[in-house]
Amino acid sequence: MNRCGRVGDDSLRQALKDQAGLWLPAWSGRLTPHVLRHYCASSLYGDGMDLKALQELLGHEWLSTTTRYIHVRSDHVERAWTQANQRLTSRFGLEG
Repeated sequence: MNRCGRVGDDSLRQALKDQAGLWLPAWSGRLTPHVLRHYCASSLYGDGMDLKALQELLGHEWLSTTTRYIHVRSDHVERAWTQANQRLTSRFGLEG
C-alpha cells in the first residue's frame, strides 16, 4: 500500500541541492528555493507581468519588497523608455 505524506522543507532543500549538483553543477551549493523564487519573479516581470499582480502572487505586503525581489535585464529600462515614447507618439498622432 502506497502512502502519501507531507514533505518537509529540509527534504525539498536537499532534493534541490542534489539535483542542482547533478544537472547544474555550476549552481551546486548556490541554488536554493529562495533563489528560485527570485528567478521566477524576475522572469514573470520580464515577460510583462504587472508589478502589482506580482506583489499579490508573492504575498508581499509592500510593493517595495517586490521591487527588491525582481532583477531586471540590462536592456529593460531602455526598452520601457522606447515603448513609452512610442505610446506617446501614437497618442498625439506624431507618427511620421
